[in-house]
Amino acid sequence: MAALAAPFRAAANEAGKSDDPKDHAKEIIFEHLGDAYGWEVPFDHHHRIPLPCIVLPKEGGVCVFSSARVQHGEYMCDKGMFKIATEAEAEQYHVRAGKLVQVIEGPDGSVEYYRPWWFDFSITKNVAALIISCLLVGGLMLWLARWHRRKGLKAPRKGLGAIEALVDFIYKGVIVSTLGENAKRFAPYLLTAFFFIFGMNLLGLVVIFPGGANLTGNIAVTLVMAVLTFAVTNIFGTKEYWKEIFWPDVPLFLKFPLPIMPVIEVFGMFTKPAALTVRLMANMMGGHMIVIVLTLLIFIFYYMSPVAGGATTVVSVIFSVFMLLIDVLVSFIQAYVFTMLSTIFISLAQVKEHHAAPAAECDPADADCQQMSAEELERMRRTQRVHEQELHAARKEALKKKGETAN
Repeated sequence: MAALAAPFRAAANEAGKSDDPKDHAKEIIFEHLGDAYGWEVPFDHHHRIPLPCIVLPKEGGVCVFSSARVQHGEYMCDKGMFKIATEAEAEQYHVRAGKLVQVIEGPDGSVEYYRPWWFDFSITKNVAALIISCLLVGGLMLWLARWHRRKGLKAPRKGLGAIEALVDFIYKGVIVSTLGENAKRFAPYLLTAFFFIFGMNLLGLVVIFPGGANLTGNIAVTLVMAVLTFAVTNIFGTKEYWKEIFWPDVPLFLKFPLPIMPVIEVFGMFTKPAALTVRLMANMMGGHMIVIVLTLLIFIFYYMSPVAGGATTVVSVIFSVFMLLIDVLVSFIQAYVFTMLSTIFISLAQVKEHHAAPAAECDPADADCQQMSAEELERMRRTQRVHEQELHAARKEALKKKGETAN
């Protein structure tokens, strides 16, 4: 327990704070859930795996350096001085804490912290984890495609067989059953979204490199995924879909002179990606936060009493392992739900134009008949008349043969 608690005490002593974990539990939680300029080394609070920092100084040009240079201080290059802003500096100079800034000293001794939105293009932990997830998912899919190019329709086994079974499950169980004839058109995006989210979720559960990044618990990542679904849904939406948005099939007083229903439909267009964003982010962040809080309880109770800490360790470890197993299931469920909802939203935008048939020729209770055009109905009636004539001729022939047999 003393070895485990040492990093927390060391960090607190360096900052001049109390070594009670309760006093800096918030910083610990958000440090693990947030982004960083380096990748944490397990069981070592003082060292990180360095990542490249890429910034655009105020004087122009590009400055590239290792994140290890600014991890515990300032870095001076030919373009200026750079450092990671602390919370106190963030409040004083109105910049974001924990982010790279350029420190500019004026001739009168004044100090400016420079950080516009286009300033920082660094490869942070989340960016590196995104790249790793893309390479991992792309590699697995190329591996599966290479297998079928070499072996034809022969089913793979072991891990590759599990991947193919998952592809088949999502494609047939979600995409084909929802989109029908449009399944092949949208399957590449939907399958990519599923495996990308599933891969990021699983990597986030691994505590050592290349895992540990809270990607799907980051609202920026889930927002981009939801915007992609929004773009695919509306760019490839049919004319009938857009007609139902701006001129829906409702009584006239609901859309003119006050466009009540069109406003509701347009509002609904944007609530769908918002629901996708928040649902995925909240569920995944909640799972990570529970495990971190259960782990922090060990250090909090150990600070109070070694005996209480020892007892809490057993309970916290058991519950943490249980929650990690639940998170594996949640990782699949959230990827599945995101893909299923995206498929439903896309299918709602693929509605076709309805051709109403004449009331005298069509049964109102028959939905298929209501969608037939006049030409299709005429063709169906001609086919039915030919069939009735053939049936009548066959009956006459049967009766004639029966009379000849009786005679």
